[in-house]
Amino acid sequence: MNRRLSVALWTLMLTSTVSADPPSATDIDALEARIRALEASSVALQAQTAEALAALAQAREQIAVLQAAPTPPATSEVAVVDAGAAASANAFNPAISIILNGGYAHHSLDPADYALAGFALAGEGGPGAQGLSLGESEISFAANIDEKFYGQVTLAVESEDGEDGVGVEEAYIESTALPDGLTARAGRFFSNIGYLNTHHAHTDAFSDRPLVYQALLGNQYADDGVQLRWIAPTEVYLELGGEVMRGQSFPSGGAANAGTGVRTLFAHAGGDVGDAHSWLAGVSVLDASTAAGEDGFSGDNRMYIADFTWKWAPNGNTRDGGLTLRSEYLRDQRDGRLIDTEQGTDEVWEGRRDGAYVEGVWRINRQWDAGYRYDRLRADDHGPYASDVDPVRHNLMLTWRNSEFSLIRLQYSHDEPAPDLRDNAISLQYQAALGAHGAHKF
Repeated sequence: MNRRLSVALWTLMLTSTVSADPPSATDIDALEARIRALEASSVALQAQTAEALAALAQAREQIAVLQAAPTPPATSEVAVVDAGAAASANAFNPAISIILNGGYAHHSLDPADYALAGFALAGEGGPGAQGLSLGESEISFAANIDEKFYGQVTLAVESEDGEDGVGVEEAYIESTALPDGLTARAGRFFSNIGYLNTHHAHTDAFSDRPLVYQALLGNQYADDGVQLRWIAPTEVYLELGGEVMRGQSFPSGGAANAGTGVRTLFAHAGGDVGDAHSWLAGVSVLDASTAAGEDGFSGDNRMYIADFTWKWAPNGNTRDGGLTLRSEYLRDQRDGRLIDTEQGTDEVWEGRRDGAYVEGVWRINRQWDAGYRYDRLRADDHGPYASDVDPVRHNLMLTWRNSEFSLIRLQYSHDEPAPDLRDNAISLQYQAALGAHGAHKF
């Protein structure tokens, strides 16, 4: 607009300069009218420009609000299984996931005669059922509660000694909007110690947990409590955190210290090495005050855990092939007493026991996995469960996947759990995921 007004003024000046005759009153009136029209047009355009700038500022504010909105945590990522049609988990409110798990197992040693030298069978430790059985299945509900919280409830459905039961495996709320990489959780959940302990069993590469998990954690440690985690703003993944737990579950018990019997600290770090390699390592400690635990222990117990995972896959695509190597080491220290009220015994229990597993899983292609796991425990040479024999187990597995959501697994295990005890077990497991299904961790 200013350009058009300038042209008009220059035209008026040139006309006055070039023309030899003085302008008439009519010419001057016409030019003045034209200038007034141009000025009016300029004012209108300025008003339109102001309106456009105001609309642009409003749009930018809306974009900023959307970008600041919290996103659900990694463990809440969902993908809906639908026969041929992918859909977002937001289609469910809450997202519902069902894991069906069952199979057949044959043990050469009757599970009722099974014993683990140097260790008590507590929690869900020990061999699985003989014959056909419905394993532990899950029903999970998860959703963002509002802009600051996420919630999840997972119910475990299982059958034991012919009786069906439903238990609360996890039920917690988690923050989604704390600043600076902080996340808080409260409720009942799997402790973040170690590697496998944080994972649901249906994500395991083998049909059972390693011996060291069965002996020292009763398969998996979950309890009521609170947790605080911090993800460092670094290129290398770094997670630090701690928990205060009730202390009701093995390896603790009795909910000592007014229901705050267990404290944990953990640190995990990981990263990529080129395009094909990635790694994750961690250290954890669990410190407990125990009153009448499932294994009869009362006193102070502390557990140290170190874990390491290495993955290789062409171009980093682990779905179509690759190799995963994983190992964990657990060490348990006791300072207290073993009290057996039925036998009327009370003896000092001081000492330490430890164990580890090493496993390798070869992802042959999108449908087939093959793997081997070596389990070993080291019993204490004195104290209530002293043993000169250390339990050892070898495991071979072959898994076929029809899709990401269903699999059939064949596993063979040779177990030497105690002197004069041998168990050769073969199992065929089926597993299926229905509905929205949370993304698996690394």
